[in-house]
Amino acid sequence: MILCEWKSFSTDTETYTLEAFEEAVGDEFEAMLFKDNDEIPAVIWTVNFVIIVKKCSTVSNDILFDKIPRNPVCE
Repeated sequence: MILCEWKSFSTDTETYTLEAFEEAVGDEFEAMLFKDNDEIPAVIWTVNFVIIVKKCSTVSNDILFDKIPRNPVCE
C-alpha cells in the first residue's frame, strides 16, 4: 500500500516521526510503501531520493536507509 501521508513507525531503538525522518535523511518526504502487514515501510520517496529501508538484523528490529538519487544525471 502506498501512502502519500506520513505514518510514524518504530524500531527497537527509535521512533520515526516525519520531522525525525526528514532530519535523518536531509530531504522532504513525499510517499511511502508498506508491503503486506509490515509495520515498517519498504520504500520511502523524498523529493530527491528513493530510500530503500533495509533491516539490519533478523534478531532485532533495527533498520538503515539506503538513499538512491531519484533523478541521476547520466553523461
